[in-house]
Amino acid sequence: MKSTFLASLVLAAAVFSGGASLHAADTAPRVIKIQAGMGNAMKFDLTSIPVAPGETIKIVMTNATTLPKEVMGHNWVLLAAGTDVNAFAAAAAPEAANGYIPAKMKDKVLAAVKLLGPNETGEVTFTAPTAPGSYPFLCSFPAHCQIGMKGVVVVKK
Repeated sequence: MKSTFLASLVLAAAVFSGGASLHAADTAPRVIKIQAGMGNAMKFDLTSIPVAPGETIKIVMTNATTLPKEVMGHNWVLLAAGTDVNAFAAAAAPEAANGYIPAKMKDKVLAAVKLLGPNETGEVTFTAPTAPGSYPFLCSFPAHCQIGMKGVVVVKK
């Protein structure tokens, strides 16, 4: 009897709260796995990531290179729409102490996976922008973006 009453209360709460889901899994972020540096190349295996406005995303990136972090470290940096990725990468080059995130452009960073060495995995969970558009991402390790280690998160309704 008590369990039936409790179940009725939970159901009523869901109905009166606008039909909110009772399952925690419904609010879990969508996981996107990215490989960086496969075959010691300066590339991501994904260069376009479609997302919904305001969607919760978890990027899980693995540095698949075999070279030392000091010469082939990789990160993943998502920037605000309209940010010049080449200017960001150039400003990042002398900022090793900051994980190649330039202090003067930190306000352009929406999300980032820290610099990773060989076979390391890092992650970041963030809420996608609500404004539709293209949001660039890059590896800001020196010269990687310029060689092509970049892409876009595309926010579409």
